[in-house]
Amino acid sequence: MSFQAYLDNVEKKSGRIPADLVAIAHERGYGVDTKVGVMIDWLKTDFDLGRGHAMALIHVIRNGAEIDDEHVGTTGVHRDESSTLRLDGIANR
Repeated sequence: MSFQAYLDNVEKKSGRIPADLVAIAHERGYGVDTKVGVMIDWLKTDFDLGRGHAMALIHVIRNGAEIDDEHVGTTGVHRDESSTLRLDGIANR
């Protein structure tokens, strides 16, 4: 599954676009120094996200929307269209 597909599924599962969840995380003071387990617990409790979906979102919370372009333009199942992830929601594409 591509990185973007994980974030799209986060939106479907939580009912919130990724940008909103990132904003909520930052309002809570979560960022690069926050332990991963703390954020996983929060995302599970408040949004019923599993570990894989939580980890995709945690990457964005900590690092922003840019990802390594290792899989960009490839043909594998992990292929992403761009090294910049869309956080503005599925409906905005």
